[in-house]
Amino acid sequence: MSVEHVPRSTPPPEWALARRRQIGDQIRAARLHANLTQEAVANAIPMDRATYIRIEQGQASPLLDSLILIADAIGVPLAELVK
Repeated sequence: MSVEHVPRSTPPPEWALARRRQIGDQIRAARLHANLTQEAVANAIPMDRATYIRIEQGQASPLLDSLILIADAIGVPLAELVK
C-alpha cells in the first residue's frame, strides 16, 4: 500500500471525489504550463511516478506535504493547485 493512501471505512462523497479530480487537473495544467514531465516532477519530490500519475488523475488523495512538494517542484504557489 502506498503512503499516499489512507484506507477509509466508507468512500468519500461524490462531490469530494469530483473536487479531487479538479485538483488533479489543476496540477496537470500547471505542470504542462511549466513544460515539465510527470517523471521530472515525481523525481524532484521524490515520489514514484505511478503515485504522481494517480494524484494527477484524481485517483489518489495526496497528503498536504505532497501537495506542497508538488507545487514547489512545478514552481507555483500551493493555492494555484487547490483553488
